[in-house]
This record gives sequence, structure tokens and C-alpha cells, in this order.
Amino acid sequence: MMRIESRRLATPLMLSAAMAGALALGASRVASTVPGVEIDKVSPPCHPNPHAQADIASVAGRGDIRSLPLPLKQRILRLAGRPHSTLPIQAFAEADQPSQLFQYYLVDTHHFEPNVFTTIFPGVNDAVELTVTGADCGLPTVGAVRLVVEPKPGLPTDPNDVRAFIDVFTDIHPLFVINNESGWYEGWMIHDLRVAPVAAPRPNGHPQFGTILQVDADQLRTLGTGNDVPGHLFTTDGGAVRFPSESDHFPGVHGNLVPIYLSMGAYNALQQSDVHSYWEFNYTTNWVFPLYELPFTGGIAGTFEAGQIGALSDLVPGSGPSGFQNDPTKYGDSPFLPRDPDKFDGDDDAQREFRNRFIPSGLANEIYLDVFERVASFEPGLTALPQRIFDAYAHEVARVDQDRDGVISAVEGDVDSASDGFDDNARLFLPATSYDRFAVTREINDGMLAPRFANAQRAWVLTGFATSVSPAVPASEGRDSDDR
Repeated sequence: MMRIESRRLATPLMLSAAMAGALALGASRVASTVPGVEIDKVSPPCHPNPHAQADIASVAGRGDIRSLPLPLKQRILRLAGRPHSTLPIQAFAEADQPSQLFQYYLVDTHHFEPNVFTTIFPGVNDAVELTVTGADCGLPTVGAVRLVVEPKPGLPTDPNDVRAFIDVFTDIHPLFVINNESGWYEGWMIHDLRVAPVAAPRPNGHPQFGTILQVDADQLRTLGTGNDVPGHLFTTDGGAVRFPSESDHFPGVHGNLVPIYLSMGAYNALQQSDVHSYWEFNYTTNWVFPLYELPFTGGIAGTFEAGQIGALSDLVPGSGPSGFQNDPTKYGDSPFLPRDPDKFDGDDDAQREFRNRFIPSGLANEIYLDVFERVASFEPGLTALPQRIFDAYAHEVARVDQDRDGVISAVEGDVDSASDGFDDNARLFLPATSYDRFAVTREINDGMLAPRFANAQRAWVLTGFATSVSPAVPASEGRDSDDR
């Protein structure tokens, strides 16, 4: 019987190349005709891009690339010189003036604990086909993410304004295409929780939105080495900030930050292992997964061993174990009226989606203040993390939920709607500039909106930190056919 060898099979040649690529970003490269840009050398039996020089020159001359900061431009041109099915995405303007780049991320497979998607482990995955990284005979996997604000009439052009409309362009190479069980890659902008400022309480004695009480601050200051003071990144142990690291060891050794993940949506790889994604950041999309999923992802120490992974389903929207559980025939995904969270804005509120599973990003931040920082003013004495998450989620959602169903509908979560004594909901959204990091995960269809194994990095395949660009620079060419 003839045996067909998969092109992904982890032969010794591919394994050694993949491991070398995982250890260093600097694969062997040669100079291109564009100054400062090099072409990755693709080792046999894989095939290089025969048009690398021309592709690099073509992309370098594009109006959306020409004015970019040098590190970002070099990364995009490096991708253009590699084997690809399509060149890095062209950013088209959606207004009369060019879109403006104000932030970017350069991502790679470093700065988090190696896992089976990024690394070969003897006896674990050294005799099975490669599934994520290692394509093109071990080229290191790298990517770039561009954030540009659309200068549309009547909309803010300051990316710190949560009403701004922002385009997000992602280009990555190489990642293998995911074929089975409806798997996908997913990008995530990550906001790290800050220690909130101290303010006087509400009339009922509870903290005001976005603040903690002095009694909370006093307790936080005693943790660890005293890091948790207003304005600092919050750390769970009160020690110095520790981002995820390649020296981590799940579940005992890990970073000490509290991340809020904003999904860039699902994407997959093309034939030549290049990945390209476009996503829109604005108040209709700046919503995050229901935080009460966290104890059921397997990413919190001990939860997988206790059989908790997948123990909760939130396919029917509600406010979690401590809140409302709704009627599936009213809130479930109906074949008579399919649920569609993209039906956000509209002239008829009755047609806007009311069965949202997710919540505004700033509301997630408020929930985490209850869970982690309001140690004296919110359920003092309760230390069980899952229960604090469940209770805080139900408590804070109720402040915005006008019809008491435990769901933040499109109408209730609209930036211009009023809630909880405020004239509008601008406070419920984190600005794009506050997302410090970016990650890409290898997802599988587990029914949850949370990142796989959140908040652990066991399914991460790339990550990188934000770089701000000020003043912003022109970063589009041509005009989008539909300026919506």
C-alpha cells in the first residue's frame, strides 16, 4: 500500500528548522533592493518567493506603507518578500483624507511559555505533523498589526475618543491552515487592568464608576512589595509587573497581570501559510467575552483537574451563575430570527440585537475592579475567585441592563444611551490606545467567546507590545468602495 507523506510531517529536517526558527527571529536573510529590508532565505525542499524583490519594491511604494515608522515598514516588507498567496493588506481610505496610523504591534512567537503550537517537544509532538508554526521549512512566524483612525466627517479623529472609528489590519506569516473541527486563529487586543484612582463613595456607600475607596487602596498597598497604588498596572500579588515570559511554567509560574481581551474575530491561513485580517474597532465592536466564562476555560490553576472545563454554557445570553438565566426560546439563537450581534446600530430599536452574549470593554474593567481591587468595598472576606467573578458580573451588568434580563442589548449598550445616572455610556468603553498588547491564539470550537485556556497562554501562537505613533502618519491609499 502506498503511503502519502503529509507536507507538514515533522521530518528531522523540518523539525530542526522549526526548532531553530522558534529559538530566534533572525533566520538567514539576504539584502533586498530596498535599503534596510532583507529577504528570508527559504531552505530546501521548500520554495522561496521568486518575485521577492519585485514584491518588496511594489509594497514599499504603496501610499499606505510609504510613511509608516521604519520598524513597522520593515516588518511588512519582510512579509512581502516571503512566499505568500497575497501581499500584505492594502489599507483604503474611508474618508476624503487618508487614514492615520496611530498605533501598531509587531508580533512573534516569543515572550510567552512555549507550547505545542510553537515548539517541538520530544516524545510529545516530534513525530506528528506540524499544525501551526514551522511552515516553509521552519521560517520564524512573525506579523504586524496596524491601527488607523478614519477621519470621517462628524467623527472624532483622536483615537483616545471611544467614538472614533478605527481600522485594524493584520498580516502574519507563516501559520498552517486549520482544517478540522471548525478551528481558527483569533487576534486579541489586550488591555491590562490599572489600579483605579481613589474617590468618595456613591450615596449608598459603594465606589463610583472607575474608582476605589480609600479603604480599598489602603489594603492594596499592603500586598507584596506595594506595587498596587493608583495609576500602576495592577498585579495580583502586589509585586513588580511581570508580563508573560518564555520562562513561565503552567500552572505555577506565570505573569501577574489581569488582562482584558478584545477579539479581532476569527481568521485562517491561505495556501502559502500567510494570514491576513481586517477588523473594525468602534463602540459597536469594542465588546468582550462574558467574564464568567473564565472558571470554565481550563486556564485557571486546578479548574481543568476539577473537571470544570466546559461545565458552563452561555449559548443562551444572561448574566451568569449569580444572575439571570434566560429562556432559550426567547434569548437563544432562533432559526426564525437568527441572532446577529452585528445588528447594532439602526433607526428602529426593535430591530437591533437584544441577545448579546458579550459586554462593553469598560464594563469588563469595572467588573474586574470589583473582583481584584475593591477588596474592602465589594464582598469583603470572599476570596474565592470564581464566586467573586460571578457576583461582580451580575452586579455590574445590572447597573446598565435597563430591562432586567441580565443582557446588555445593542440599545442599552449604545455609546449615546444613558445608564446608571450617566448621560451616556462613553465610560463603558476602553479607548484603543489603552490596549497595551496583542496576541494570536489557536482556537477550537469549544462554544465559548473567551480565548482558549484564558487567562493562561497555553493556546497563544504570537504576541507583541503596542507602539504608539505620535503624530499619526498617513496610512492609506485609494478609496474604499463603501465608506460605512
